[in-house]
This record gives sequence, C-alpha cells and structure tokens, in this order.
Amino acid sequence: MKTIAFFNNKGGVGKTSLLYHLAWMFALRGRKVVAADLDPQANLSGMFLQDSRIEALWSAGGGATVYSAMQPLIEGTGDLLPVAPQIVDERLALLAGDLSLSEIEDELSSVWPRCLSGEGRAFRVTTAFDRMLRGVGTSRNAEIGLIDVGPNLGAINRCALIAADFVVIPVGADLFSIRGLRNVGPKLQKWRREWEARRREAPGTLGFALPDGAMTPLGYVISRYASYGSDAARAFQRWLDRAPSVYAESVLAEAPPLGEQARDRHRLAQLKDYRSLMAFAQEARKPMFLLRPADGAIGGHQAAVRACYDDFNELAETIEQRIGL
Repeated sequence: MKTIAFFNNKGGVGKTSLLYHLAWMFALRGRKVVAADLDPQANLSGMFLQDSRIEALWSAGGGATVYSAMQPLIEGTGDLLPVAPQIVDERLALLAGDLSLSEIEDELSSVWPRCLSGEGRAFRVTTAFDRMLRGVGTSRNAEIGLIDVGPNLGAINRCALIAADFVVIPVGADLFSIRGLRNVGPKLQKWRREWEARRREAPGTLGFALPDGAMTPLGYVISRYASYGSDAARAFQRWLDRAPSVYAESVLAEAPPLGEQARDRHRLAQLKDYRSLMAFAQEARKPMFLLRPADGAIGGHQAAVRACYDDFNELAETIEQRIGL
C-alpha cells in the first residue's frame, strides 16, 4: 500500500476536502482505499459519517477511533489495539478521528527523543499511526492509504508524516499559503533526517517493521481557484506565479525552475472553487462530482458536477502515475 499525507501548516486551503474527494475518486477508479483521520479536529470523519455515528464511535472505545486504539499504549497498560475501520464503500474505509487525539500531543513529543536511546516503547508509540493504517490496509488489501493531518507542525503531525510514503501540499494563491510552503519544506526535511537517525537505533525485538518515513514530495495542488475582477485576478496571479519557485527552494531544496514548462511541473492540479456544489455535497454527504438533481444540483449545476468529476479524475490519474500505480 502506498501512503500519501496531505499537509500544509496553513489552514483553510481545502486540504480535508481535497483528500475526501480523492478518496472517493480513487475508489471509483477501482482502487481500494483507506483514509486515516489524524487531525484532532476530525473534520474528515465529519465529511464521511453522520454526527450520530461519530458520537457513538467516540463513546465506544476499544479501537473504534484512532485515539481509543492508542489508549492502552499511551496509558502504559498494553500495546496498540486493532482499530475498527468504518466501511464507507466496498472499496473505501475510514479510520475515524477523535477530538481527544489532541491529548496525546505531549506524549508523542516526549517519546521522540527517547527513540535515540533505543527504547522499545518509544518506537511503539511513535509508529502507532503507521501500524494502524498499514494493518487495516493489509486486511482490506488496499492499494492507497490517505492521511489527513491538522494545519500545524507539532508532534502528532510528525508521527503521522513518518507513516507517509508521499506528501501532497494543498495551497491557495495567497501570502499565507506561500508562507506555509516555506515552513513545510524544511520541516519535512528535518523530520526525515531525524527519523532516519532514530531508525538506526531501533532494537531488533520490536516485532514489527518500522516505516521508511520517506515523505517524498509529490507536488502541490492549487485549491479553490476562482476568477475575479482584474485587480483581484492580478493579486491572485502574483501568488500563483510565486508558488513554483517557493516549492522548489523550500520543499525540494532545489534551484527555482526556469521557463514556462519547468514552472508547472510540480503543480498537480489547479482546482476551481466549487462553492455552490460544496454546500449541496455537505448536505448530501457525498462528493461534489456524484451530486444528482435530487441533491439540489439542477440545471447548470450538472455541468459543474461533470467538470468537477473530470478535474478530480485527472488529478487522481496523475497521482497514481507519480506513485507508481
């Protein structure tokens, strides 16, 4: 299973919505997918599941969510519990998130340096996200694992990112998203180096394989693109034009690309702002590209639905090619 994290420390760039729609599109393209909600805000779970279902999962314990699966490990009473995936579709499963996940930030932070001493429990805690995701992926014979994380550079995200073979960075065409690119790139490089050092100190008695922690950058996605009046369009284009060089310098540690073709080679997609469709999709709890007239997407909305399908299908195909599927 190839794992992909969607990560930017700038919030509001459509990260969770992007992952949600890609999860559905990969499934529609015949891929078996596991999506892991590792954001303590649990927004991805809210897109997939009814509130009543989420409430029941939070009360159930025993591996019903990513947090409850980790409780024995965090409390020192046992190891990771098998997490029970929520079956959304025949080819799509969710590891449900939990607001209580934020409570383990300090523990994940404290065990990180202890990995350098070869402490077994430190490795079990640090790799818990990877182990639960790959365990469910193996049981479901999944090809793709998608990881949603919060917009920060903390310990939860560090442990989530070492479970990622690849990273996609969603950005908007604005100052804050570009700054987010500058922050994310060096942090990914640092986490990769630090995990490599810790892997070398791992004891041989753990009983499970350690993640590679490759975090290979796949590219960036311009999200919520919109057409504006001339002044706003120029401002938007200004930041759009800056993204390729910032991505190359900060994420890839490369010289900025030259020429029009080179400028766009790391841009996976430029997705529109489907504002009216998103409202219908949230109400119907389905992806925008599967909306029907019965969901309120009537008249001209159906043309937008078809365009949305084409956009995400093309993006999914691009990602499949880049990760070798």
